[in-house]
Amino acid sequence: ASTSNCSAIQVPDHQTIHQRPAEIEGREFPGHWEGDLIIGQLNQSCIGTLVERKTGFLVLCKMENKSASAVREGFERQLKKIDRFLRLSMTYDRGSEMAEHPLMSKHLKMAIYFADPHAPWQRGSNENINGLLRQYFPKGTDLSGVSQVRLNDVAWLLNTRPRKRFDFQTPQELFDQATADY
Repeated sequence: ASTSNCSAIQVPDHQTIHQRPAEIEGREFPGHWEGDLIIGQLNQSCIGTLVERKTGFLVLCKMENKSASAVREGFERQLKKIDRFLRLSMTYDRGSEMAEHPLMSKHLKMAIYFADPHAPWQRGSNENINGLLRQYFPKGTDLSGVSQVRLNDVAWLLNTRPRKRFDFQTPQELFDQATADY
């Protein structure tokens, strides 16, 4: 969907979504994330999106570009701000921007799983939030000038929006509750 302009690759040394433990699929515990990129104007700029599967909590990442190293660094920078017990795994598509996944997995001590090609429904939380983000960043927007501060503001707006899926609790409330439970 949003990464359709990034080429799908055969990711070396990868774990597929089919190797992911059942409790991740069932959203039983917090700490399991879905990642993606929103691509901007002329396919040149992007924003990284991370959605925690159980709570719907959103983290947005400023990316310098779509290279594998820039994407890894952008995701690592934001994920390192999250308590270790709430960053256990990430599920991503097979875009070439994730070619440095072994380094990211090592640096964050986090399992990384890859969805099947052309299967956006396997990362439904992320696909949904990417649609909501287009309210703030319409297709064709040049994302290179969007600051991390602005991204944090937009994430806060979405994290404090009540969701029917959560009986009208907010992702922020659920994430705070998950943090308090540990």
